[in-house]
Amino acid sequence: MSILKQWDITEEQLTEMLDANPSLRGMVLGYAAETKLKEIITLFPEVTYTTKFDDHNRKKKGDLYVVYHGKAFDIESKSLQSNMVKYDEINKEWIGKAQVDASDRREVTLPNGERLNTTLLLRNEFDVLAVNCFAFEDQWRFVFARNRDLPYSSYKKYSEEARKSLIASLITVTWPPKPPFYTDLRQLLNEMIREGYGTDPEEI
Repeated sequence: MSILKQWDITEEQLTEMLDANPSLRGMVLGYAAETKLKEIITLFPEVTYTTKFDDHNRKKKGDLYVVYHGKAFDIESKSLQSNMVKYDEINKEWIGKAQVDASDRREVTLPNGERLNTTLLLRNEFDVLAVNCFAFEDQWRFVFARNRDLPYSSYKKYSEEARKSLIASLITVTWPPKPPFYTDLRQLLNEMIREGYGTDPEEI
């Protein structure tokens, strides 16, 4: 049974509800993006396993765990902030910001042993960032980047060591994409495997 029938609401009512509540619309779009991302990735012949860890499992960061060519990768899925999307007529490109942070504050341990309570994500906490670009032209397109290539946090209240260990909360994304982003996830994963990235799959 569809959720519309179960809740006894129409498509028009659901659309009106989402349009009237931007935060709810953003949350639903984010989960829809995870579904679309998994749909795309499971079609790769090199992928032998995918799963999503529980959102509240703080030991397993990443929205999608993928085994590709026998190596495991954690992929973190994020969306564009719709109120920051614009089209640059001069350069003929879309520009937006992806919010790349945790859903809530938690304590993290930095490489130097410092403990910090933050919503920011750690470098190396996941392998690949996937940003859905639906807000640009209402099409399900994604761009991908290595965790290590993402910009550092610039939050001035953190120490220099902390800033270098944390990922910026807002990251610029364009379409067509620019480095460090790729449109072809397989190309990115192949390069990462050649460079020694990816771990041996664990038993789930």
